[in-house]
Amino acid sequence: MRRILIIVSVFASVLLGSSAVSSAQGKYGPDSTKCIEYLSYYTEYYKQKNYESALPNWRQAYKYCPPTSRYNLLSNGTTLLKGEIKKYSANPIRKAQLVDSLLVLYDQIAQYWPKYAVSNLNKKALDMYNFKQGEPEFLYKEFTDIIEQTQSETSPNIFPIYMKIACDLYQEGDISAENVINAYENSVKYLGEKTPKNETEGRLIAKNLDDIEKLFIGSQVASCENLVELFTPRYEADPQNLSIAKTIVNMMIKTEGCTDNDLFVNAMQTWYNLEPSHSSAYNLYKLYSSRGDVDNAVKFMEEAIASEQSDADTDADYNVELAAFCYKNSNNARAVKAAQDAVELSDLYDGKAYMLLGTIWGSLVCSGNDIEQRAKYWVAVDYMNKAKAADETLAEDASNLIRQYSAYFPQTAEAFMYGVEDGQSYTVSCGGLRATTIVRTQK
Repeated sequence: MRRILIIVSVFASVLLGSSAVSSAQGKYGPDSTKCIEYLSYYTEYYKQKNYESALPNWRQAYKYCPPTSRYNLLSNGTTLLKGEIKKYSANPIRKAQLVDSLLVLYDQIAQYWPKYAVSNLNKKALDMYNFKQGEPEFLYKEFTDIIEQTQSETSPNIFPIYMKIACDLYQEGDISAENVINAYENSVKYLGEKTPKNETEGRLIAKNLDDIEKLFIGSQVASCENLVELFTPRYEADPQNLSIAKTIVNMMIKTEGCTDNDLFVNAMQTWYNLEPSHSSAYNLYKLYSSRGDVDNAVKFMEEAIASEQSDADTDADYNVELAAFCYKNSNNARAVKAAQDAVELSDLYDGKAYMLLGTIWGSLVCSGNDIEQRAKYWVAVDYMNKAKAADETLAEDASNLIRQYSAYFPQTAEAFMYGVEDGQSYTVSCGGLRATTIVRTQK
């Protein structure tokens, strides 16, 4: 009875007059009567989820209706065809035909219904992977094309699949290392551009990035030699390209033994010049310090500390590290200033700063008479006592150094010969440093 009513309704609309027919022909094509008829038939069955009865009527609607007649004509068709694909899973020839038809539907949606293009291209990619896993080269080509179209709107879980396909093809010798690096570069770039809609999607994006990185590292594509060979011409062609510079740095940092080359240094410098931050300045400090370039290392650490992006605790930490670096490289004056700055900035690193100051004073070579040569140890012990008081975890090491330095205190009689005695204030000047302390002698 319901079918009869539908037919009556359809033909009644045809008999309403020439204007109605003319309008229908514009939307529903030259065979508008059959188009509308089969649209109604299949839609009724589809609503009832009677997909088996809906499918033959949908085929007729698809035959007679233009793809622009209704979005649901194509969208519902993907659901019906996926049901058929499952039905014929044991028949590879029929299944392959149905899968090809499904992919055509997705392409038609992208062409004729651009509003829904992105979501359907994402569905197309996932369905291709599910139904065509035995065709990796086809999948790689199609995924590359889809990601180029959808970019940051690509579904996050597509990228690890794409990366796995590329890595597998590389292992078989079917694509080059550059292809895999491009897949990695674009995946990381577009995932990084996504703004999570909620916390769950944020976790998904982070997981996908982690999976992509593991696949890339596991592929063994990213040898330092490969990276230098592939990225040197790219960088030289556009040395102010921030995206390329970031990619080079991130890849080389994750590749063992690949940060001591000119390409990495230049890319790091470009990144910092175009996007200065306390973290990138700190990274440049680490880079130059590892290469023994003291001047540049100090310069970039000072810029990291001066950045408004870092807080006082971070700056204090950086100053302690800078002090240790300068001391190691025989720049005691700069080391002392950095350690003193750390104390002024935050209480968190007082113990380390004081201990370093004590070590610096204890290592100085002072000129003058016997008292003037040994007075440095009074200052060194002062700082070691401060270190103990500030950080109990340093107490044992500081106490050991105090015993060592105290062994060099002058005898009371010896101090008397130079006109100094216990408890007296004494100003020490040594190695360009100056401090006021208290005279102490060995009893």
